[in-house]
Amino acid sequence: MPSLAEPDLIVNPDGSVYHICMRPEDLADTVIVVGDPQRVHEISDHFTAIDHRASNREFISHTGYYNGKRITALSTGIGTDNCDIVMHELDALANFDLQTRMQKPVLRSLSIVRIGTSGSIQADVPVNTFGLSTHALGLDNLLHFYKGSAGIIDQQMTAAFAAHASWPKDLSKPYFIKGSDRLIDLFKPYSVAGITATAPGFYGPQGRFLRLPLADPDMMKKLQSFRHEGHRIVNFEMETSALYGLGALMGHEMVTICTLIANRATGDYNQDHKKIVMELITLVLNKITS
Repeated sequence: MPSLAEPDLIVNPDGSVYHICMRPEDLADTVIVVGDPQRVHEISDHFTAIDHRASNREFISHTGYYNGKRITALSTGIGTDNCDIVMHELDALANFDLQTRMQKPVLRSLSIVRIGTSGSIQADVPVNTFGLSTHALGLDNLLHFYKGSAGIIDQQMTAAFAAHASWPKDLSKPYFIKGSDRLIDLFKPYSVAGITATAPGFYGPQGRFLRLPLADPDMMKKLQSFRHEGHRIVNFEMETSALYGLGALMGHEMVTICTLIANRATGDYNQDHKKIVMELITLVLNKITS
């Protein structure tokens, strides 16, 4: 593979990658990603020592130690577009020589856990449950920009969903990607496992409307009623399809586990959800270091 051009892999004067402002030595093999930049501080408050801190825009990173294991906590901000940045720059740190901009001969695989907040769409999955993403349903278009995506997409599940939802031709083609079996098994005893739908927006794409009417008012019902080989869609959020898809293409292990702070089917919402988020942070830290 030839050396990448400077505009393709931008390296800052201090040797860090362009957006997340981390250098290769700042990155641990185990990474926790969160949407909210302030949540990085809530994670690193548990560290016994911190040897890296960086902040640029919505991207905050802290690397330190918990139970003797080195961990990086990094915020992505909201959306699959931000996750595209984060995943590529993490992979660049792991698998490129940033001085020569050439890929390393031996590739490094990261273990990446997303801790998020999300809303359940199933009436029997209550608020304050931990939702574990066995699969991501991508309602965004990101993965279709990358060669090889057809080989990692669950084509049978995708076809079944498109038929079930009478998927509109003017929307991006949906896709299903599986998470890491090893990481999923780590959290299964503590959560409700299911498919996570990743939307390209918070309002219309997740079935919300304020003044603008929805193009398909029945989309939520279609998501709630979808079943395929024992799988169902449990929750909505805005990042997991990009993480699972790019992770699979790059060879990194991925899992998402969210606190379900709202239930779209029942109308319940936990306005004071910090406690349950902190419980999830502690659970994740203990499981990935045990």
